[in-house]
Amino acid sequence: MRDTTVGHLDKVALITGGSMGIGAGCASVFVAAGARVAICARGRAAGEALAAELSAGRPGACNFEPCDVTRPEELQVAIERTVARYGRLDCLINNAGWHPDHRPIDEFSVGDFESLLRLNLVSYFAASKYALPHLRRVHGSIINISSLVGEIGQERAVTYVATKAAIIGLTKALAIDEAQHGVRVNAVLPGTIATPLLDHFIGSTPNPPAMKSFLDSWQWTGRVGEAEEVGYACLFLASDQAGYITGVELIVSGGQELGHGIKGGVSDFRG
Repeated sequence: MRDTTVGHLDKVALITGGSMGIGAGCASVFVAAGARVAICARGRAAGEALAAELSAGRPGACNFEPCDVTRPEELQVAIERTVARYGRLDCLINNAGWHPDHRPIDEFSVGDFESLLRLNLVSYFAASKYALPHLRRVHGSIINISSLVGEIGQERAVTYVATKAAIIGLTKALAIDEAQHGVRVNAVLPGTIATPLLDHFIGSTPNPPAMKSFLDSWQWTGRVGEAEEVGYACLFLASDQAGYITGVELIVSGGQELGHGIKGGVSDFRG
């Protein structure tokens, strides 16, 4: 991981899907800033190993809470255990989710869609519901990880895009309701980010190096993003410096959505 040393953040955060990918990037950045972080996931071995790694020699602390986010009762237990451990909860980052393989709607069953809704959307609702009584006490915040494709769409990904677009709507409606309680609710929309899921996709193609180069060409920055870069965006939204920001969709994409077509060759004319 890159150096994630940043300014101090005296917050307690819970991150769903925190043992890998964007969730792990967020945890790394928050612990480096001094936050106390609970990461929730199903894989105990990976979660405990990451928590130990992040806690070693950093200003903050990290612990692992085993949790299947598709089971609301387990989310509730993880939240209550976090509050019992640290005395409060300042920030919930809803991140756990999955992107199925690309295929047309004909090849998705209704059951496929219902299962993905439970993982990608209902878990966000449940975690927010159970965290809010604690967040209201400290005027905390919720950060929902959506996706750029929730705004612009994606080929052969109708179920995934539907869940990510719904997260944006959930964020805005909850931001309105919770303003009276001093709780801010925002969404972060990552573009193409280097995660194990993306690595799996690249590795499944006939020519992985060519696919990696092609993916890099989508961004004006000339590369895919890193999980920690999404973490930095979340760190700002969780901080008191973002106290006047609620209901926003913060796109973290390297400019992928700007202009038409691929952006390959951008470095050629930037010098």
